[in-house]
Amino acid sequence: MDALFPPLPLLGAFLAASLVLAITPGPAVFYIVTRSVSQGRLSGLASVGGVALGNLGNAIGASLGLAALFAISSVAFTVVKYLGAVYLIWLGVQALRRPDAAARQAIAVDDAALRRTFVDGFLVALLNPKTAIFFAAFLPQFVHGPSPYGQTITLGVLFVLIAATTDSLYAVCAGAVRPRLARASGIARAGRYVTASAFIGLGVLTAVWGQRTRT
Repeated sequence: MDALFPPLPLLGAFLAASLVLAITPGPAVFYIVTRSVSQGRLSGLASVGGVALGNLGNAIGASLGLAALFAISSVAFTVVKYLGAVYLIWLGVQALRRPDAAARQAIAVDDAALRRTFVDGFLVALLNPKTAIFFAAFLPQFVHGPSPYGQTITLGVLFVLIAATTDSLYAVCAGAVRPRLARASGIARAGRYVTASAFIGLGVLTAVWGQRTRT
Protein backbone atom coordinates (compact mmCIF):
# COMPACT_ATOMS: atom_id res chain seq x y z
CA MET A 1 0.00 0.00 0.00
CA ASP A 2 2.89 2.33 0.83
CA ALA A 3 4.19 1.84 -2.73
CA LEU A 4 1.22 3.82 -4.01
CA PHE A 5 2.51 6.95 -2.26
CA PRO A 6 5.90 8.67 -2.38
CA PRO A 7 7.79 9.38 0.86
CA LEU A 8 6.05 11.84 3.17
CA PRO A 9 8.32 14.86 2.44
CA LEU A 10 7.87 14.36 -1.30
CA LEU A 11 4.13 13.89 -0.86
CA GLY A 12 3.92 17.11 1.15
CA ALA A 13 5.78 19.00 -1.56
CA PHE A 14 3.40 17.56 -4.16
CA LEU A 15 0.31 18.61 -2.19
CA ALA A 16 1.65 22.14 -1.71
CA ALA A 17 2.56 22.53 -5.38
CA SER A 18 -0.80 21.09 -6.45
CA LEU A 19 -2.69 23.52 -4.25
CA VAL A 20 -0.84 26.49 -5.71
CA LEU A 21 -1.48 25.29 -9.26
CA ALA A 22 -5.14 24.55 -8.52
CA ILE A 23 -5.80 27.95 -6.97
CA THR A 24 -4.20 29.77 -9.91
CA PRO A 25 -7.00 30.60 -12.38
CA GLY A 26 -6.72 28.94 -15.76
CA PRO A 27 -9.00 28.00 -18.67
CA ALA A 28 -10.88 25.42 -16.58
CA VAL A 29 -11.59 27.94 -13.83
CA PHE A 30 -12.71 30.49 -16.40
CA TYR A 31 -15.07 27.92 -17.94
CA ILE A 32 -16.53 26.99 -14.54
CA VAL A 33 -16.98 30.61 -13.45
CA THR A 34 -18.71 31.41 -16.74
CA ARG A 35 -21.12 28.51 -16.22
CA SER A 36 -21.79 29.54 -12.62
CA VAL A 37 -22.49 33.18 -13.44
CA SER A 38 -24.64 32.42 -16.48
CA GLN A 39 -26.59 29.40 -15.18
CA GLY A 40 -26.21 29.34 -11.41
CA ARG A 41 -24.30 27.57 -8.67
CA LEU A 42 -25.65 24.08 -9.38
CA SER A 43 -24.60 24.27 -13.02
CA GLY A 44 -21.19 25.50 -11.93
CA LEU A 45 -20.78 22.55 -9.57
CA ALA A 46 -21.94 20.16 -12.29
CA SER A 47 -19.23 21.64 -14.50
CA VAL A 48 -16.70 21.07 -11.72
CA GLY A 49 -17.65 17.40 -11.60
CA GLY A 50 -17.38 17.01 -15.36
CA VAL A 51 -14.05 18.83 -15.55
CA ALA A 52 -12.69 16.71 -12.68
CA LEU A 53 -13.68 13.47 -14.43
CA GLY A 54 -12.13 14.68 -17.70
CA ASN A 55 -8.93 15.66 -15.90
CA LEU A 56 -8.85 12.26 -14.22
CA GLY A 57 -9.06 10.66 -17.64
CA ASN A 58 -6.11 12.75 -18.77
CA ALA A 59 -4.13 11.85 -15.63
CA ILE A 60 -4.71 8.14 -16.22
CA GLY A 61 -3.90 8.60 -19.89
CA ALA A 62 -0.63 10.29 -18.95
CA SER A 63 0.21 7.37 -16.68
CA LEU A 64 -0.45 4.91 -19.49
CA GLY A 65 1.68 6.80 -22.00
CA LEU A 66 -1.04 8.69 -23.89
CA ALA A 67 0.74 11.98 -23.18
CA ALA A 68 3.86 10.60 -24.85
CA LEU A 69 1.78 9.97 -27.97
CA PHE A 70 0.58 13.58 -27.97
CA ALA A 71 4.12 14.81 -27.38
CA ILE A 72 5.62 12.95 -30.35
CA SER A 73 2.65 12.93 -32.73
CA SER A 74 1.63 16.36 -33.91
CA VAL A 75 -1.28 14.81 -35.83
CA ALA A 76 -2.82 13.16 -32.75
CA PHE A 77 -2.28 16.30 -30.67
CA THR A 78 -3.77 18.58 -33.33
CA VAL A 79 -6.84 16.38 -33.92
CA VAL A 80 -7.75 16.22 -30.22
CA LYS A 81 -6.96 19.91 -29.72
CA TYR A 82 -9.23 21.01 -32.56
CA LEU A 83 -12.02 18.72 -31.39
CA GLY A 84 -11.92 20.49 -28.03
CA ALA A 85 -11.79 23.92 -29.69
CA VAL A 86 -14.76 23.15 -31.93
CA TYR A 87 -16.77 21.89 -28.98
CA LEU A 88 -16.14 25.09 -27.00
CA ILE A 89 -17.10 27.24 -29.98
CA TRP A 90 -20.25 25.16 -30.41
CA LEU A 91 -21.16 25.86 -26.76
CA GLY A 92 -20.70 29.57 -27.46
CA VAL A 93 -22.97 29.42 -30.50
CA GLN A 94 -25.61 27.58 -28.46
CA ALA A 95 -25.43 30.32 -25.81
CA LEU A 96 -25.97 32.96 -28.51
CA ARG A 97 -29.00 31.11 -29.83
CA ARG A 98 -30.63 30.86 -26.41
CA PRO A 99 -33.54 33.33 -26.21
CA ASP A 100 -33.46 36.17 -23.69
CA ALA A 101 -36.35 34.58 -21.79
CA ALA A 102 -34.17 31.57 -21.07
CA ALA A 103 -31.39 33.84 -19.85
CA ARG A 104 -33.75 35.33 -17.27
CA GLN A 105 -34.89 32.01 -15.84
CA ALA A 106 -34.39 31.28 -12.16
CA ILE A 107 -31.24 29.59 -11.00
CA ALA A 108 -33.01 26.25 -10.48
CA VAL A 109 -32.37 23.78 -13.31
CA ASP A 110 -33.67 20.28 -13.89
CA ASP A 111 -31.66 17.07 -13.71
CA ALA A 112 -31.38 16.77 -17.48
CA ALA A 113 -29.80 20.23 -17.75
CA LEU A 114 -27.33 19.39 -14.97
CA ARG A 115 -26.38 16.14 -16.68
CA ARG A 116 -25.81 18.02 -19.92
CA THR A 117 -23.64 20.56 -18.12
CA PHE A 118 -21.67 17.72 -16.50
CA VAL A 119 -21.07 16.10 -19.89
CA ASP A 120 -20.02 19.45 -21.38
CA GLY A 121 -17.44 19.94 -18.63
CA PHE A 122 -16.19 16.38 -19.06
CA LEU A 123 -15.71 16.75 -22.82
CA VAL A 124 -14.10 20.18 -22.54
CA ALA A 125 -11.53 18.82 -20.08
CA LEU A 126 -10.97 15.47 -21.77
CA LEU A 127 -10.49 17.01 -25.24
CA ASN A 128 -7.55 19.06 -24.03
CA PRO A 129 -4.32 17.19 -24.85
CA LYS A 130 -2.26 19.87 -23.07
CA THR A 131 -3.68 18.56 -19.80
CA ALA A 132 -2.31 15.07 -20.40
CA ILE A 133 1.08 16.52 -21.32
CA PHE A 134 1.01 18.67 -18.19
CA PHE A 135 0.34 15.62 -16.01
CA ALA A 136 3.12 13.70 -17.77
CA ALA A 137 5.58 16.51 -17.00
CA PHE A 138 4.38 17.35 -13.47
CA LEU A 139 3.55 14.06 -11.75
CA PRO A 140 6.83 12.14 -12.34
CA GLN A 141 8.75 14.80 -10.41
CA PHE A 142 7.17 13.45 -7.21
CA VAL A 143 7.29 9.72 -7.97
CA HIS A 144 9.74 7.65 -5.95
CA GLY A 145 9.95 3.93 -5.30
CA PRO A 146 9.19 0.59 -6.93
CA SER A 147 5.68 1.44 -8.21
CA PRO A 148 5.97 4.41 -10.59
CA TYR A 149 2.74 3.70 -12.47
CA GLY A 150 0.71 3.21 -9.30
CA GLN A 151 2.14 6.36 -7.72
CA THR A 152 1.51 8.39 -10.88
CA ILE A 153 -2.16 7.41 -10.88
CA THR A 154 -2.45 8.05 -7.12
CA LEU A 155 -0.89 11.50 -7.45
CA GLY A 156 -3.10 12.23 -10.43
CA VAL A 157 -6.20 11.39 -8.39
CA LEU A 158 -4.98 13.59 -5.52
CA PHE A 159 -4.35 16.50 -7.89
CA VAL A 160 -7.82 16.14 -9.42
CA LEU A 161 -9.42 16.11 -5.94
CA ILE A 162 -7.50 19.24 -4.91
CA ALA A 163 -8.43 21.01 -8.14
CA ALA A 164 -12.08 19.97 -7.79
CA THR A 165 -12.16 21.45 -4.28
CA THR A 166 -10.74 24.81 -5.34
CA ASP A 167 -12.89 24.83 -8.50
CA SER A 168 -15.96 24.25 -6.31
CA LEU A 169 -15.08 27.33 -4.29
CA TYR A 170 -14.86 29.34 -7.50
CA ALA A 171 -18.23 27.95 -8.61
CA VAL A 172 -19.95 28.75 -5.30
CA CYS A 173 -18.56 32.30 -5.20
CA ALA A 174 -19.45 32.98 -8.83
CA GLY A 175 -22.89 31.45 -8.39
CA ALA A 176 -23.56 33.75 -5.44
CA VAL A 177 -23.24 36.74 -7.78
CA ARG A 178 -25.79 35.33 -10.24
CA PRO A 179 -29.03 36.41 -8.44
CA ARG A 180 -27.88 40.02 -8.21
CA LEU A 181 -26.94 40.11 -11.87
CA ALA A 182 -30.25 38.51 -12.86
CA ARG A 183 -32.20 41.27 -11.10
CA ALA A 184 -30.27 44.06 -12.79
CA SER A 185 -31.90 45.57 -15.85
CA GLY A 186 -30.25 44.55 -19.12
CA ILE A 187 -27.77 42.23 -17.45
CA ALA A 188 -29.49 39.04 -18.61
CA ARG A 189 -29.21 39.97 -22.28
CA ALA A 190 -25.65 41.21 -21.91
CA GLY A 191 -24.75 38.07 -19.95
CA ARG A 192 -25.83 35.91 -22.86
CA TYR A 193 -23.33 37.62 -25.13
CA VAL A 194 -20.61 37.58 -22.48
CA THR A 195 -21.11 33.84 -21.96
CA ALA A 196 -21.06 33.15 -25.68
CA SER A 197 -17.96 35.29 -26.15
CA ALA A 198 -16.22 33.49 -23.28
CA PHE A 199 -16.84 30.04 -24.75
CA ILE A 200 -15.92 31.09 -28.28
CA GLY A 201 -12.83 32.88 -26.98
CA LEU A 202 -11.73 29.78 -25.07
CA GLY A 203 -12.29 27.73 -28.22
CA VAL A 204 -10.16 30.06 -30.32
CA LEU A 205 -7.40 30.10 -27.69
CA THR A 206 -7.47 26.32 -27.51
CA ALA A 207 -7.08 26.15 -31.28
CA VAL A 208 -4.16 28.58 -31.51
CA TRP A 209 -2.17 27.59 -28.41
CA GLY A 210 0.92 25.63 -29.32
CA GLN A 211 1.78 22.06 -28.39
CA ARG A 212 4.13 23.07 -25.61
CA THR A 213 1.69 25.41 -23.87
CA ARG A 214 0.87 24.17 -20.36
CA THR A 215 -2.83 23.87 -19.48
